[in-house]
Amino acid sequence: MASLHASLPSVSSIRFRRPPLVSPSTLTSLALQSRLPSNGRCRRILRRRFCRAMVQQAAQGSPAIYAKEMERLSAKESLLLAFKDAGGFEALVTGKTTDIQRIDVNERITGLERLNPTSRPTTSPFLEGRWNFEWFGSGSPGFAATLIFQRFPSTLANLSKLDAFIKDGTARITANVKLLNAIESKVILSTKLSVEGPLRLKEEYIEGILETPSVSEQAVPEQLKGLFNQAVNTMQQLPVPIKDVLASGLKVPLTGSYQRLMMISYLDEEILIIRDTSGVPEVLTRLESPPSPLEPSTTDYES
Repeated sequence: MASLHASLPSVSSIRFRRPPLVSPSTLTSLALQSRLPSNGRCRRILRRRFCRAMVQQAAQGSPAIYAKEMERLSAKESLLLAFKDAGGFEALVTGKTTDIQRIDVNERITGLERLNPTSRPTTSPFLEGRWNFEWFGSGSPGFAATLIFQRFPSTLANLSKLDAFIKDGTARITANVKLLNAIESKVILSTKLSVEGPLRLKEEYIEGILETPSVSEQAVPEQLKGLFNQAVNTMQQLPVPIKDVLASGLKVPLTGSYQRLMMISYLDEEILIIRDTSGVPEVLTRLESPPSPLEPSTTDYES
């Protein structure tokens, strides 16, 4: 029941005792479908079918509520399609998105924001978890990475993925980097998140870590494999303290160096939209199942 209320906060103002549950036949049908082998797109479709079934059952006798929820789901699908049409994450990082594509994405973002189902997103359990950056602006870590990688050919340096893990008032942002199509590394940024209000967060940078690069032997050209093996043998002969330092990566303290204020303009179980003080949006999609909001969050904040 609580998960149903969390997914439909707009219904909270309507007084009724017990909203109807999803019928057992609906649950059985969807459970059988979910066992079928499917790709990521099919799983998203099944999840939306389940959500639609829950909404339809809960909104019986209230067509306006059902119509509004269907509008929100349609707006989500429209935004995800706009990301794909704009070339996805790779096009955004390499600066290949056009002005038309950017304004189209921004239009879909504002359309979804006005249908935000979560009234207090900064204290919602949906905020925690692992998120993937789909769209970002000038004040985000993603934009800083973009400025760097746009100056190099994709065959020399490539940012393949950018994600964030949010838990207990902290965020860990990880950028996956590939150099020369053979050397892989990660740049990790740790930040502290402070709740400033029902919509506002303050983000403070704590530490940056450059992990020791790893090299894929299969990707090394044949003429360089001899040199590669020599380098591996040299690394294995290093003293243990030095190997430990290399294994833990290069750490850079960032406390007090940078902070920013953010506003969560949209949050549900699948999509997170954040805007900085300049109003530029960042859109993230969830990489794992959201926590079940069995109990309301009681986190306090300072106004």
